[in-house]
Amino acid sequence: MKNSGWAKILAGSVLFFGVALAQDGPETVLKETKQFRKSVLVSGLAGPWEITWGPDNMLWVTERTGKRITRVDPATGKQTVAITIGEVSAPGSQDGLLGMALHPELLKGTGNDYVYVAYSYADPAKVGNPAAVEKSPYRHLFGKIVRLAYDKASGRLSNPVEVIAGLPAGNDHVSGRLKIGPDRKLYFTVGDQGHDQLGNFCLPIEAQRLPAKDEVSRKVFSAYVGKSLRINMDGSVPVDNPKLEGVVSHVYTYGHRNMQGLDFGPDGTLYASEQGPKTDDEINILKAGSNYGWPHVAGMQDGKAYEYARWAEASTPCSQLTFSDLTIHPSVPREPESAFKKPFVEPIATMFTVPTGFNFHDPVCKGVDFICWPTVGASSIEYYASNGKGIPGWDKVLLITTLKRGSMYVLPLTANGKAAAGHMSRYFQSDNRYRDTAVNPDGKTIYIATDPGGMAEAVSGGATRKMQDPGAILAFTYVGEGAPVTSAVPRVVSSVREASGAAAVSTAGILPQFTSAQSAAGKTAYNANCAACHGNTMTNGTFGPPLAGEYFRNAWAGKTVRAFHDKSRTMPPAAPASLQAKIYNDVVAYILETNGFKAGNTKLSGGAQELEKMTIR
Repeated sequence: MKNSGWAKILAGSVLFFGVALAQDGPETVLKETKQFRKSVLVSGLAGPWEITWGPDNMLWVTERTGKRITRVDPATGKQTVAITIGEVSAPGSQDGLLGMALHPELLKGTGNDYVYVAYSYADPAKVGNPAAVEKSPYRHLFGKIVRLAYDKASGRLSNPVEVIAGLPAGNDHVSGRLKIGPDRKLYFTVGDQGHDQLGNFCLPIEAQRLPAKDEVSRKVFSAYVGKSLRINMDGSVPVDNPKLEGVVSHVYTYGHRNMQGLDFGPDGTLYASEQGPKTDDEINILKAGSNYGWPHVAGMQDGKAYEYARWAEASTPCSQLTFSDLTIHPSVPREPESAFKKPFVEPIATMFTVPTGFNFHDPVCKGVDFICWPTVGASSIEYYASNGKGIPGWDKVLLITTLKRGSMYVLPLTANGKAAAGHMSRYFQSDNRYRDTAVNPDGKTIYIATDPGGMAEAVSGGATRKMQDPGAILAFTYVGEGAPVTSAVPRVVSSVREASGAAAVSTAGILPQFTSAQSAAGKTAYNANCAACHGNTMTNGTFGPPLAGEYFRNAWAGKTVRAFHDKSRTMPPAAPASLQAKIYNDVVAYILETNGFKAGNTKLSGGAQELEKMTIR
């Protein structure tokens, strides 16, 4: 149950009858009971996002910002680039080259040596995100799926054929996982674009909106946000797709937030992992035509620790409000989960659920609140069965990687694979962001791709930006039973720890100098380019570190404005120093003013000597 007290009371009887507890709090996670040998197969990849075992006994990898598909030899780590796709556009943290699916007949001699890939691209002739400012890289951003032909002799992919284009893509919650089902259809996830939060909080969530017939006929796919899609391999709509509100489209399921995990079981069951808001990442089984509740419901419909706040409908103009995850402005309509009366499918498990009144501001994270929230950032899902030769005890489980927790969770399934059969176990905890898994056919080695950067929970507690294995493929090989000597105890995220003393602050140098006009322009530029990662208040982002408050003071007090300005020019991550110099100056001015520094009559310039004279104190 979500309520930890009930969980403890019922755990014995529930496990006795072999029935799953779908709702668990973070304190119910079990420690490791198996031992693995870790090795780093390869490092330095440019955002490995999809990793899959190919019929050539190679690991096939998409590199999100590298725009490459790379084949990696699991025995030696040797890398071979199969293709670089120049059309890929990756201006932010969740777009770029994403999902990949190998045709089931690849290298089988049938002539179907195809690889399908999904990525975001720019189409200057069309506007995909009208709310984005004119010069924003997201204004003309879309998603597409392309078929590539593989040549065994050269090891190269070529001859791209567009399957479907014009799919929604933006600066947040892009999703983008791609699979081929046993029915030889493409299954693809599209997120809700991060609406109703952070820099997009004035945009409504449309995960419940279904496409109209004329939209489908005109190939206008804006209603595909917050959906899973089922697509013929030529891009057309399967005739047996579900009819929803009288329309047959590519939509397979709807009511989703950010579904980054997708995998089929051997019987055709389609499992999905989905990122929740502050609680309730979900593990779902997707069923044709079904509604999964978002944004009206997160996790189970229990009314715990979530209510739907419709910021776009505020009686005070939304543009005049400041978004907060923790405090909802009184003019914003609020809806309890119980108000949602339509049929929907509940998850088979949540990660994780807490009671109403839970403290989402944990001092241990020192201002990086989202790292300490009960959600884990579920990033992929993979069905695993030992089949008598793999990892003992994992006869039928789901492997779930997480971004925030730097761990892989293992969820046991019932014999028919339709429900959870117990609590989750946590493995391979590290200072990393785990993105995806692949399993060696011997069943003994699990490969995990890691993000090159970002924020994660530190093994020592709190948050960290220093990744242990950035942009890597890690290999974890089963060696025996028993808890590892270095096994970390799963941390209860609501525990309170003493903050360490503040570092000494330098008083040398003059205070930062900038004008109010620069700060005002910087606010507009920040919301267009930075808020999706760092949050619109600079303290509520869910990818980048806070740029205000305690975290900012601890990170930058005593350092020069030049050092901070130089750091700003490493953004955006996929295209450093790609913005105009004025924009960097203005954004820095806005961040400084947000942190209490006063505007004056002297403009902040990008000159190194002038910036070096200024100290953040």
